[in-house]
Amino acid sequence: MTVIVTDTGFTAAPFRDIVALADLTDQTAVDLSNTDDPTALDGQLDHLTLIRIAFPAFNDGRAFTIARRLRMMGYAGQLLALGPVIADQYAMLRRVGFDGAEIPDEIAARQPADQWQFRADWPQHHYQARLRA
Repeated sequence: MTVIVTDTGFTAAPFRDIVALADLTDQTAVDLSNTDDPTALDGQLDHLTLIRIAFPAFNDGRAFTIARRLRMMGYAGQLLALGPVIADQYAMLRRVGFDGAEIPDEIAARQPADQWQFRADWPQHHYQARLRA
């Protein structure tokens, strides 16, 4: 099982029909690996409602770049980090364009919702935006 983390806390992940990039035809939800090229979704972003990008380990940051590129390409749907990310990464996830994370139950048990919500005020702690102001 997995838990979805957003700025408002934890919710149980619902069952969804999500396919891998290689199997994408007319579905509205896709899983990307951390090695997939987001430009493969060019021309399909308008009908996608959910993209999950895999983090195989919390110390593998390639998904951050993919998320940012998808937002720069114009993707406006839900974007979730998928895998063992940790609460300390939540502010960075939000800054690059993720709407939240879908984490394993074990991580949710080890890092409860209050640890994630502490970082939910990520715009207030975004030093680059404060420097630009």
